[in-house]
Amino acid sequence: MSADEKQRAASSAVANAQQRAAMLRVDQAGEYGATRIYAGQLAVMGQRSADARAIARMADQEARHRAVFDRMTAERGVRPTALQPLWNVAGFALGAATALIGPKAAMACTAAIETEIDRHYREQIEQIGDGDPELSATIEEFRAEEVEHRDAAIAAGAEQAPAYPLLSGAIRLGCRIAIGLSRHI
Repeated sequence: MSADEKQRAASSAVANAQQRAAMLRVDQAGEYGATRIYAGQLAVMGQRSADARAIARMADQEARHRAVFDRMTAERGVRPTALQPLWNVAGFALGAATALIGPKAAMACTAAIETEIDRHYREQIEQIGDGDPELSATIEEFRAEEVEHRDAAIAAGAEQAPAYPLLSGAIRLGCRIAIGLSRHI
């Protein structure tokens, strides 16, 4: 291998490591945000209704996802996003606000976010390819669970929430912005 080829290979390895670090940072931040959204919803809804019990089950899965990404970021030396304090407050506020509108709006929040996360995770799996089997398998497993959350939210009446297209669009845009910011900050 020539010196130029070695330099290109080394540069590619660094770029791949940086890309994986950014993925983990975003994914850990997203799962943290999801736990805060559900905490806000449950703070308003309590835990007695069927909708609240469904949200609590989704929250438990999100907490497990977060724990896995917390472990992976620590093991790989990836710095978490500096925006976590903002996601703490914003996530709880979004969850509480949608729950105050009503159970269908809380489900609309889940459907919107999980639609974006499905897209986001599919893009990550494609980018990783065969380059990181552990990360790829983790993301694929969690993507399937996020799709289940989206489908459950739609089945629970998410699309019947007041001003659903506007609510869903705003939440999806916010999700895309959070992903972009967490990738770099």
